Amino acid sequence: MPRKLRVQYPGAIYHVMSRGNGKQDIFRNDVDRQDFVKTLAETCQKTGFQVHAWCLMRNHFHLVAETPNANLVAGMKWLLSVYTIRFNHRHQRLGHVLSGRYKALVVDGSSSGYLRTVCDYVHLNPVRAKLLRPEQRLLEYPWSSFGGYLAAQAHRPEWLRVDRLLGEHGIQADSAAGRRQFEQRMEAQRAGASNGAEWRPIRRGWCFGTPDFKAKLLEQMEGKLGEHHAGELKRESAEAKAERIIQEELKRRRWTEADLNERAKSDPAKLALAARVRRETTLTIRWIAGRLHLGSWKSLNAKLHRWKRTGERNHQ
Repeated sequence: MPRKLRVQYPGAIYHVMSRGNGKQDIFRNDVDRQDFVKTLAETCQKTGFQVHAWCLMRNHFHLVAETPNANLVAGMKWLLSVYTIRFNHRHQRLGHVLSGRYKALVVDGSSSGYLRTVCDYVHLNPVRAKLLRPEQRLLEYPWSSFGGYLAAQAHRPEWLRVDRLLGEHGIQADSAAGRRQFEQRMEAQRAGASNGAEWRPIRRGWCFGTPDFKAKLLEQMEGKLGEHHAGELKRESAEAKAERIIQEELKRRRWTEADLNERAKSDPAKLALAARVRRETTLTIRWIAGRLHLGSWKSLNAKLHRWKRTGERNHQ
């Protein structure tokens, strides 16, 4: 099964989600839930993880964590393996508790809105799962970090970092008034908690952020993707590389995007650019034809063959 590359760097923020093996329950009772929170606290102490949000459901959990030490893989390995050992011992069983690989969505923490959206998604999980009646407050679901956000600093765990999310909600002070304002903002979002379109970027993909943020990550990953990594990630990496090549050639030739569009489909310089993208990336001829305004992919394929055969590449 294709897997996603674990992107790690100091200060990275992730939305981590892991489900039970075979969709089985990973929390059978409150003792299990208490033990998971305890194990998460130990993980933070060992790794330096800073938790922005968490929520425990019946057969999966959500965690929004920041890694100052670029150690997501090591930290998650310890958390999941230790919880599995303790769960199996407590329930006198053997085997896997959690299924395969956990999902880790890289979150853009530098731009306002992305961290807030992910944390709000996590805190609203009990609403989407209909674990709260309409008249119940979000605070009444005990197995998430939402209660920690509403507690005074002296009564919340040290590893729960609340300042960034409060700030993205426009709340400057971690005070009683600020916490009330935060609760009011979250309660107001309950009506849209099940909006699939709004949450789709969080549920799918590997990165949640601005195009520039994604481009920088793809540049870091260049050359690190193997056959076992997911096709979406490899395609996006190849597209990012192609865009760098195209922008480099446009600058060298002093062309604008409009120039690229307006030049003839048989223009030798455009064909030279197409040949370079074809040679240096894994992108399809269809993608190249569309991006460089070169007509149909079949026509471009024939032109490139003629271009190579007749030596038109010398007119670059």
